[in-house]
Amino acid sequence: MLVTSWIPLMSSSRGHNKPLRMGGDHGPSKMSMPDWRQWKVEGTPLEFTKERLAARGLKDPWARNEAWRYSGGFARAVTFSDVLLKGFKWGFAAFTVALAVEYALFPPKKGGH
Repeated sequence: MLVTSWIPLMSSSRGHNKPLRMGGDHGPSKMSMPDWRQWKVEGTPLEFTKERLAARGLKDPWARNEAWRYSGGFARAVTFSDVLLKGFKWGFAAFTVALAVEYALFPPKKGGH
């Protein structure tokens, strides 16, 4: 009897009778990662930091990894009014529809309490 013959018979902690594997086999394909060369420090606030470090003879090797924060949808700053008014348009439309349905199905009674 081989010592390794018991490995395929063990069940995982989830109760499945699958052989235990190292590495977390989580699906048929790997997650696609963007090409690292597309991110540029030039034209971002990191360029100022890069120049100040260069004046001191230093370099930030991770600056390119942070450049994605200043491009695309992340480049626009979120304002206080954006936070307050984010769902106002759809909320007001839903309120108007609910009010119209309420008045159509349950009209207010005239007189009395």
